[in-house]
Amino acid sequence: MKNINNVLKVFKSHGYEAYFVGGYPRDLYLGVDTIDYDITTNATPKEMMELFDIKSESYGCVKFTYEKNRFEATTFRRDIKYADNRKPVEIEYVEDLKTDLERRDFTINTLCIDVDGNIIDLLNGKKDIDDKIIRVVGNTNKKLSDDALRILRAVRFATTLNFKLDSKLEEGIKKYGHLVKDLSYDRKKSELDKIFASPNFDYGIKLIQELGLEVPLEINTYNLKQTTYLVGVWAQINTDKYKFNKSEIDTIKKVRQIIKLDEIDILTIYKYGLYPVSIAAEIMDVDKSNINDIYKSLVIKSRTDIDITPIEICNLLNIEPSGLINDILTDLEEKIIYKRLENKKDIIVKYLLETYL
Repeated sequence: MKNINNVLKVFKSHGYEAYFVGGYPRDLYLGVDTIDYDITTNATPKEMMELFDIKSESYGCVKFTYEKNRFEATTFRRDIKYADNRKPVEIEYVEDLKTDLERRDFTINTLCIDVDGNIIDLLNGKKDIDDKIIRVVGNTNKKLSDDALRILRAVRFATTLNFKLDSKLEEGIKKYGHLVKDLSYDRKKSELDKIFASPNFDYGIKLIQELGLEVPLEINTYNLKQTTYLVGVWAQINTDKYKFNKSEIDTIKKVRQIIKLDEIDILTIYKYGLYPVSIAAEIMDVDKSNINDIYKSLVIKSRTDIDITPIEICNLLNIEPSGLINDILTDLEEKIIYKRLENKKDIIVKYLLETYL
């Protein structure tokens, strides 16, 4: 705490007000570790850039490192106009902290910490944290229609903190939930990932369903099961709208194929690999420890482990590379996996000559 507060002392030593706000004060009050260090200050972006020798800022937000900690700082402001139900396009810098806090989303995120480490609570954030309530700051409908991401953030905070939504917020989400559809898929995925990874997964899914958010999110959460890895949750969701990297796409494809099978046997484990099969096993309620044991016992883990190469097979059988080679390798894989054929070249050669000549 003392080390973190040093950054506020820099602001104070140059005559500026500055406070930690949002995630850090909230989590500190909850007794939760965090590295989410947001600062609100009456210093302008230009003044902060000079203060910390920063070369650029983005939409009034200044990001910088001080004593090995990362910070994001914004100037006290009032949001005047929003565009596309998401972005403030007209703001006004102000001089007082309370006005800045009133523009924020939820009361639980309005706690501040001053340079001396004192918690400042101007909008009853402590009470809502104590009561485990997510409540919008100000006019609920206006806040949600101004910025539709707040709808998903409300569900995410309720899920991860195991808090309830206050009645006005529930009503507001049901009224303006359709606006979520127009949010970027990256934004939606970021919030959903946090919900899917939460220990309160089932509660989060229940909220999504009861608040009617499946349609604007373009997901189906029916019978959705939590898995150790997020990619396993997404594999159960029948949508191709959200973006994944090449490795994730491959895993999702394999998991979807596996869960369509009646069972997971030794050949499935060999064919798809331990990672996708382990994920699918969680979805199918199959004992993963047994799968690990089977994988460890595999004689070969891939075709490259077979003690004969495709070229050697071609030369042995005097055939050209073709689809037949793939059929032969598949045959060898199964024989070796089920231990009906020993993975030794001389034994494999004998088998090929007897079977394919």
